[in-house]
Amino acid sequence: MGTMSSPTTARRMWRVFDPIHAVTYFAPECDEEFRACGLKGFWMGYFAGRGAPMGAVEPAVVTATFYNFAPKMAARALPDAWGFASPAKVLDARLAGAQRALGRILGPEGSSPEVSSAADIARRAAEAVTVVGRPLAAANAALAWPSDPLLVLWQATTILREHRGDGHVAALVDAGLDGLQSHVSFVGTGAISRSVLQPARGWNDEEWQEAERSMVERGWLDPSDPEKLTPLGATARQKIEETTDRLAAEPWERMGEEATAELRALLKPMAGRIADLGVVPVPNPIGLRTETEMTPGRD
Repeated sequence: MGTMSSPTTARRMWRVFDPIHAVTYFAPECDEEFRACGLKGFWMGYFAGRGAPMGAVEPAVVTATFYNFAPKMAARALPDAWGFASPAKVLDARLAGAQRALGRILGPEGSSPEVSSAADIARRAAEAVTVVGRPLAAANAALAWPSDPLLVLWQATTILREHRGDGHVAALVDAGLDGLQSHVSFVGTGAISRSVLQPARGWNDEEWQEAERSMVERGWLDPSDPEKLTPLGATARQKIEETTDRLAAEPWERMGEEATAELRALLKPMAGRIADLGVVPVPNPIGLRTETEMTPGRD
């Protein structure tokens, strides 16, 4: 790929493709479609919608693959969700929600030649990834491709996102962190507060504080301020970020510099539009970013 740094490129590409995928979780149209197919509430839609590519899985499987949620979170949604809607029905609702949401967000541009071009390149990138050892990427890669270019783009970004996420989990496991400790260390970066992250992941105060104590004992967190990383913790967390980027570099190495740059140029305005509308909250645990990093004209 010439002079292009593959890990750096992986992070830059993630910043522009992830918002396309992430509307699934935050756009109202997606929530409406999940509820219309029979699912009860936001979290049932989230766990069933993201887990459906793997089939009617049990909560233990979702807890393991999603990695960062308290087990009780998945158990409240699954397996009950499959009694309301089959995985196939949930997948149909997921596509319908993505189509409606992206259609609204992008407007007439959603059927533009630029979207078709982006869909073609993104699909080639998604089909270039190796999914062995990456369960969520493998499950989404096994799905049939839709015919609408806008949905092809969404599905490609979904595969790429889960490919990166599976690699991030591997990096966390290699660092010796469980799901809760991964969040405690993420809070320690200063990118997000405990008050925002803890309730969204279902961990109670006792569990969170025990994880903080374990991280203090490892030397990762400041004993006087357990929401702050020590130099050792900051170095270790940076290694996790770097490993995540390295493990996510495969599609861009295979695509080559020219196609990768073309796709990034096509996706930046779309990601910027999503950021401008505030559809997807930031930051994201699988890579630190700010909203301005997704706006057109910024690297």
